[in-house]
Amino acid sequence: MQENYKEILSHLSTEIDQETLLLYLQGKLTEEKKHEVEKKLLENEFAGDAMEGLQQFKDKQQLPLTVEMLNHNLRKKLGQKKRRRQKMQFKDQPWIYITIFILILLIIISYIVIHKMSQ
Repeated sequence: MQENYKEILSHLSTEIDQETLLLYLQGKLTEEKKHEVEKKLLENEFAGDAMEGLQQFKDKQQLPLTVEMLNHNLRKKLGQKKRRRQKMQFKDQPWIYITIFILILLIIISYIVIHKMSQ
């Protein structure tokens, strides 16, 4: 899995990076930059909804810490799912194929022998 998919704010908008979004939420951007960010957020409905949710945070100074914590938890959950999926996968082991082949061969031989004896 690509590393950039593991960041919470990385795909809100392709034109706005995470740092700019956090600075916008903290009110540390110039008016011109704020207007540019708002214009880009209006173009992307999902990003606008996400920004509205982030704006409801009371302490805007804690947003970078919150985002980092969310990113950490997301990486942890994705890692757990990946490990669980890998455990459940049927590992490609040649002895399994050999065993299955031998069993099928024994079944065929048994059928032939039983069929010959019954005639």
